[in-house]
Amino acid sequence: MSENSEAPGPGTTPGSTAPGPQPEPLLFFGTTWVDHDGGYGLRRVGAAVGSLAAAVAACFVLRFAFQGLEIADVGNLVGILVVLMFAICSAIAFRKTWEGFGRRPADPAREANLRGLKTIGFVGSLIAYFLRTFKEAPGEQLRRTEYETALARYAKRRSARTGNPAARKATKGKRPKRK
Repeated sequence: MSENSEAPGPGTTPGSTAPGPQPEPLLFFGTTWVDHDGGYGLRRVGAAVGSLAAAVAACFVLRFAFQGLEIADVGNLVGILVVLMFAICSAIAFRKTWEGFGRRPADPAREANLRGLKTIGFVGSLIAYFLRTFKEAPGEQLRRTEYETALARYAKRRSARTGNPAARKATKGKRPKRK
Protein backbone atom coordinates (compact mmCIF):
# COMPACT_ATOMS: atom_id res chain seq x y z
CA MET A 1 0.00 0.00 0.00
CA SER A 2 1.32 3.37 -0.93
CA GLU A 3 0.78 6.26 1.43
CA ASN A 4 1.02 8.79 -1.35
CA SER A 5 -0.98 6.96 -4.00
CA GLU A 6 -4.08 8.63 -5.19
CA ALA A 7 -7.33 6.95 -6.16
CA PRO A 8 -10.98 7.93 -6.11
CA GLY A 9 -12.34 8.19 -2.61
CA PRO A 10 -15.85 8.52 -1.25
CA GLY A 11 -17.69 11.58 -2.47
CA THR A 12 -15.36 12.23 -5.40
CA THR A 13 -16.10 12.08 -9.07
CA PRO A 14 -14.40 9.42 -11.18
CA GLY A 15 -12.07 12.00 -12.75
CA SER A 16 -10.85 13.46 -9.44
CA THR A 17 -8.62 11.83 -6.86
CA ALA A 18 -8.35 12.00 -3.09
CA PRO A 19 -4.85 12.37 -1.60
CA GLY A 20 -3.54 10.00 1.02
CA PRO A 21 -3.11 6.28 1.47
CA GLN A 22 -5.42 4.01 -0.47
CA PRO A 23 -6.55 0.53 0.66
CA GLU A 24 -4.96 -2.50 -0.91
CA PRO A 25 -7.53 -4.60 -2.81
CA LEU A 26 -8.20 -8.18 -1.76
CA LEU A 27 -8.75 -11.04 -4.18
CA PHE A 28 -12.51 -11.38 -4.93
CA PHE A 29 -13.29 -8.40 -2.67
CA GLY A 30 -11.47 -5.44 -4.18
CA THR A 31 -11.69 -2.58 -1.68
CA THR A 32 -15.22 -3.41 -0.48
CA TRP A 33 -13.69 -4.68 2.77
CA VAL A 34 -12.99 -1.10 3.93
CA ASP A 35 -16.63 -0.10 4.49
CA HIS A 36 -18.24 -3.53 3.97
CA ASP A 37 -20.22 -2.14 1.03
CA GLY A 38 -20.63 -3.10 -2.62
CA GLY A 39 -21.89 -6.62 -1.99
CA TYR A 40 -19.28 -7.48 0.64
CA GLY A 41 -21.57 -9.97 2.41
CA LEU A 42 -22.50 -11.73 -0.81
CA ARG A 43 -18.85 -11.87 -1.81
CA ARG A 44 -17.98 -13.54 1.51
CA VAL A 45 -20.73 -16.11 1.02
CA GLY A 46 -19.57 -16.69 -2.56
CA ALA A 47 -15.95 -17.08 -1.45
CA ALA A 48 -16.97 -19.57 1.25
CA VAL A 49 -19.12 -21.65 -1.09
CA GLY A 50 -16.55 -21.49 -3.89
CA SER A 51 -13.61 -22.52 -1.73
CA LEU A 52 -15.57 -25.37 -0.14
CA ALA A 53 -16.73 -26.61 -3.56
CA ALA A 54 -13.16 -26.42 -4.86
CA ALA A 55 -11.89 -28.38 -1.82
CA VAL A 56 -14.53 -31.08 -2.32
CA ALA A 57 -13.75 -31.30 -6.04
CA ALA A 58 -10.03 -31.54 -5.23
CA CYS A 59 -10.71 -34.42 -2.83
CA PHE A 60 -12.57 -36.27 -5.60
CA VAL A 61 -9.65 -35.71 -7.97
CA LEU A 62 -7.24 -37.03 -5.35
CA ARG A 63 -9.50 -40.04 -4.82
CA PHE A 64 -9.43 -40.79 -8.56
CA ALA A 65 -5.64 -40.51 -8.52
CA PHE A 66 -5.47 -42.93 -5.59
CA GLN A 67 -7.75 -45.34 -7.46
CA GLY A 68 -5.32 -45.11 -10.37
CA LEU A 69 -2.55 -46.22 -8.03
CA GLU A 70 -4.70 -49.15 -6.87
CA ILE A 71 -5.39 -50.15 -10.48
CA ALA A 72 -1.66 -49.95 -11.25
CA ASP A 73 -1.09 -52.30 -8.29
CA VAL A 74 1.93 -50.39 -6.99
CA GLY A 75 1.61 -51.86 -3.52
CA ASN A 76 0.37 -50.81 -0.12
CA LEU A 77 3.53 -48.95 0.86
CA VAL A 78 3.28 -46.51 -2.07
CA GLY A 79 -0.41 -45.94 -1.36
CA ILE A 80 0.29 -45.19 2.30
CA LEU A 81 3.16 -42.84 1.39
CA VAL A 82 0.98 -40.92 -1.08
CA VAL A 83 -1.82 -40.50 1.48
CA LEU A 84 0.70 -39.40 4.15
CA MET A 85 2.34 -36.97 1.73
CA PHE A 86 -0.96 -35.27 0.87
CA ALA A 87 -2.07 -35.21 4.51
CA ILE A 88 1.18 -33.64 5.78
CA CYS A 89 1.39 -31.17 2.89
CA SER A 90 -2.25 -30.18 3.40
CA ALA A 91 -1.66 -29.60 7.11
CA ILE A 92 1.40 -27.43 6.41
CA ALA A 93 -0.42 -25.52 3.66
CA PHE A 94 -3.39 -24.92 5.99
CA ARG A 95 -1.13 -23.56 8.74
CA LYS A 96 0.91 -21.32 6.42
CA THR A 97 -2.22 -19.99 4.68
CA TRP A 98 -3.92 -19.30 8.02
CA GLU A 99 -0.82 -17.48 9.33
CA GLY A 100 -0.68 -15.47 6.11
CA PHE A 101 -4.09 -13.97 6.86
CA GLY A 102 -2.77 -12.30 10.01
CA ARG A 103 0.76 -11.17 9.16
CA ARG A 104 3.18 -10.77 6.30
CA PRO A 105 5.86 -13.47 6.04
CA ALA A 106 9.06 -12.56 7.90
CA ASP A 107 11.23 -14.37 5.35
CA PRO A 108 9.90 -14.22 1.78
CA ALA A 109 12.67 -16.55 0.57
CA ARG A 110 11.49 -19.26 2.94
CA GLU A 111 7.92 -18.79 1.73
CA ALA A 112 9.14 -19.19 -1.85
CA ASN A 113 10.81 -22.48 -0.87
CA LEU A 114 7.53 -23.73 0.60
CA ARG A 115 5.54 -22.92 -2.54
CA GLY A 116 5.86 -26.45 -3.95
CA LEU A 117 4.80 -28.00 -0.67
CA LYS A 118 1.81 -25.67 -0.47
CA THR A 119 0.89 -26.57 -4.05
CA ILE A 120 0.78 -30.25 -3.17
CA GLY A 121 -1.31 -29.48 -0.08
CA PHE A 122 -3.72 -27.17 -1.92
CA VAL A 123 -6.70 -28.78 -0.15
CA GLY A 124 -5.44 -27.39 3.16
CA SER A 125 -5.19 -23.89 1.68
CA LEU A 126 -8.73 -24.10 0.33
CA ILE A 127 -10.07 -25.23 3.71
CA ALA A 128 -8.22 -22.39 5.47
CA TYR A 129 -9.75 -19.92 3.00
CA PHE A 130 -13.21 -21.42 3.59
CA LEU A 131 -12.94 -21.23 7.38
CA ARG A 132 -11.55 -17.67 7.35
CA THR A 133 -14.56 -16.38 5.39
CA PHE A 134 -16.74 -17.00 8.45
CA LYS A 135 -14.82 -14.33 10.38
CA GLU A 136 -13.86 -11.85 7.63
CA ALA A 137 -12.63 -11.60 4.11
CA PRO A 138 -9.39 -13.61 4.07
CA GLY A 139 -6.57 -11.14 4.69
CA GLU A 140 -8.88 -8.32 5.78
CA GLN A 141 -7.47 -8.03 9.30
CA LEU A 142 -3.91 -7.62 8.03
CA ARG A 143 -4.85 -5.11 5.34
CA ARG A 144 -7.11 -3.14 7.72
CA THR A 145 -4.32 -2.84 10.31
CA GLU A 146 -1.85 -1.67 7.65
CA TYR A 147 -4.37 0.75 6.15
CA GLU A 148 -5.32 2.31 9.51
CA THR A 149 -1.64 2.68 10.41
CA ALA A 150 -0.96 4.37 7.08
CA LEU A 151 -3.96 6.69 7.57
CA ALA A 152 -2.74 7.68 11.04
CA ARG A 153 0.80 8.38 9.74
CA TYR A 154 -0.59 10.38 6.85
CA ALA A 155 -2.85 12.45 9.13
CA LYS A 156 0.06 13.11 11.49
CA ARG A 157 2.29 14.19 8.61
CA ARG A 158 -0.40 16.44 7.16
CA SER A 159 -1.19 18.09 10.51
CA ALA A 160 2.50 18.73 11.20
CA ARG A 161 2.89 20.60 7.89
CA THR A 162 0.04 23.07 8.20
CA GLY A 163 0.80 26.74 7.92
CA ASN A 164 3.65 28.69 6.42
CA PRO A 165 6.93 27.76 8.08
CA ALA A 166 8.46 31.13 7.21
CA ALA A 167 5.72 32.94 9.14
CA ARG A 168 6.28 31.03 12.38
CA LYS A 169 7.56 32.94 15.38
CA ALA A 170 11.04 32.27 16.66
CA THR A 171 10.96 29.56 19.29
CA LYS A 172 13.11 29.13 22.36
CA GLY A 173 16.72 28.38 21.60
CA LYS A 174 16.71 29.93 18.15
CA ARG A 175 18.65 33.05 17.30
CA PRO A 176 16.65 36.13 16.39
CA LYS A 177 16.48 37.17 12.76
CA ARG A 178 19.03 39.64 11.44
CA LYS A 179 17.87 43.10 10.49
